[in-house]
Amino acid sequence: AQLFAQYEAKEKAATAKAKWIFWGILAVGILVAAVLKEFLVGVIIVIAAFIVKKIMEAPAKKQIREACDSEAAQVAKDHDVFGCDYVGLGAYGFKEEKGESLEGFVNIYTPVAKALKEGGKYFMYHNHAHEFKRADGKLILSQIAERMPAELMGFTVDTYWVQVGGGDPAQWIERLSGRVPCIHLKDCAYGQQMAVVGEGNINFDRVFEKAEAAGTKYMLVEQDDCYEDPFVCMKKSYDYLRARGLY
Repeated sequence: AQLFAQYEAKEKAATAKAKWIFWGILAVGILVAAVLKEFLVGVIIVIAAFIVKKIMEAPAKKQIREACDSEAAQVAKDHDVFGCDYVGLGAYGFKEEKGESLEGFVNIYTPVAKALKEGGKYFMYHNHAHEFKRADGKLILSQIAERMPAELMGFTVDTYWVQVGGGDPAQWIERLSGRVPCIHLKDCAYGQQMAVVGEGNINFDRVFEKAEAAGTKYMLVEQDDCYEDPFVCMKKSYDYLRARGLY
């Protein structure tokens, strides 16, 4: 992600520089045509301004495409070692003040997702709570799902973070049906404490029902913070899932 962000920054700088030069040449063309009455020469200069702008922007865009192709190809090969079909992005800030905009996300990861697809992989985004903030009156998570095509990107729905963000985990799994091959099972107890699956307040029976209908293949237990031995927590979650007939 950092590599692609660097190339995107270079593209923005190149585009900004190209714009300044473009407007400078354009001004000269207009001046020649209007003041010196050399209309044909002015038109030629204006056309040249557009050509120069395109030429200056092209290298940065090419670098982004090449970086996406080469890095994604290697990532796909690394995942082949483990027989893994899914490549996940753990988080993205979506903070305008830090240059992490929705538009930036789409620009960076659309070519990444396409390159991974060519390598036989499916790009996945893992949510946290901040995607449940609203931008321009609409949830960020909804906007991500709309802007990134289902054939290019899926979602690793994290049940805990959906609930912390004020959403309904089962409802979101249903809304993202067909693009949630993997989900994270993590319970949410009082005080937003991460809990063993089945010991918090998430309605997992509905989660399981919606996950099956949505085509989910893998439900992965995840508990970042444990209030007792992590292996004890893992066994409790395992026992809970076995008791629900899940293996």
